[in-house]
Amino acid sequence: MAGSEATAYLSVEVAYARPERQEIVAVQVPAGTTVAGAIDASGIRERFPEIDLGAQPVGIYGHVVELTTRVRDRDRIEIYRPLQADPKAQRRERARRQRRRR
Repeated sequence: MAGSEATAYLSVEVAYARPERQEIVAVQVPAGTTVAGAIDASGIRERFPEIDLGAQPVGIYGHVVELTTRVRDRDRIEIYRPLQADPKAQRRERARRQRRRR
């Protein structure tokens, strides 16, 4: 096909989870798409209106990335929820309760 350029598409997943429900959306995006573009293409923010990309970190396979990061084929983009409690404080509380039981 001389003269025509085929656009390469990538298969990616966009994941978001709440305590009671998780959703993983598979989407095809053109090569060169950013994390933000893939999230928009997935439509996940319409299903979970509480998602605020300005405040919530995102990652690819557990590594935090910027919204401007370009996705690669088979990436899983994860939208992280804010922590409800400080993990250190929770560990201290569990340790305190276990000491009481002894």
